[in-house]
Amino acid sequence: MRTTTSRAAACLAAVAALICTSFANIANADEKLPVPWTLAAALPAQAANPGGPPPGANDFGCRPSADHPNPVVLAHGLGANQTVNWQTFGPLLKNNGYCVFSLTYGVPGQPLPIYQPGGLLPMEQSAKELSAFVGKVLDATGASKVDILGHSEGTLMPSYYVKFLGGASKVDKYVSLTPLWDGTTLFGASHLYALAGALGLAPGFNGILDPVCGSCRQFLHGSEFLTNLRSGNGIFQPGVTYTNILTRYDEAVVPYTSGLGKGSNVKNIVLQDRCLLDLAEHAGVAADRNAAGHVLNALDPAHAKPVPCVPATPIGS
Repeated sequence: MRTTTSRAAACLAAVAALICTSFANIANADEKLPVPWTLAAALPAQAANPGGPPPGANDFGCRPSADHPNPVVLAHGLGANQTVNWQTFGPLLKNNGYCVFSLTYGVPGQPLPIYQPGGLLPMEQSAKELSAFVGKVLDATGASKVDILGHSEGTLMPSYYVKFLGGASKVDKYVSLTPLWDGTTLFGASHLYALAGALGLAPGFNGILDPVCGSCRQFLHGSEFLTNLRSGNGIFQPGVTYTNILTRYDEAVVPYTSGLGKGSNVKNIVLQDRCLLDLAEHAGVAADRNAAGHVLNALDPAHAKPVPCVPATPIGS
């Protein structure tokens, strides 16, 4: 009798444990990651885990849902890395049901221990890194395509992957924050470089700049990299859906209209056309509530929602 009672008690305990575990799993599934709406969140994150992925990113056990079948790959800007660039969008996308992945690309030599700037290698090399990373994501998740969310250089560099490295068949939606499809004339640098070329000084200039930042002169309006990217059938490839999100207060992309694209598969959004109270500058767009609403709609247009106008400072909402 005691044996039977003991077995029954053990069974009840096991069932209770199973129920408790199930409820715990449900609770964990419903937990939301904090989403900071300021660039300042990058500082403690970088100090705590230098170069680490943002919250919600790089869970290679994540399986995309039927609602969001494409993993989202985040591509940071020049001098940034996956840690500092994506403290807002990493958890935001995870909270909205996406499998999110990020990388730090374009690092010359050995990574630095405290802060590792990325995007410094020529973009052709970085695009190869992105290609390998996308392959790893597709293999891990079983997905057939990814969506890309890029910021600054992270809008331009993946275009090389899409156009020249077979990425057009592996990318579905391509969302760009502060893109510069026609380069930048910041501080007149593109004009000065053109003058240096005309005077035969470009090789010396390149010899000084390239070892430090191999991608920097590729951003300049009229650069060889941009000319190559715009050749043939242009930047925007068939089969890929592009959304460009710009700010009039962009101090790095000059003029900001460099981020406008043309094509039946291209949509342009200027934040201040929708919300005059949004003062986000180039970096601040990566922590901007209005930009976030447009990103979510671009990734899931079938369930697009109105984007309310949220007042924003230059560095975040």
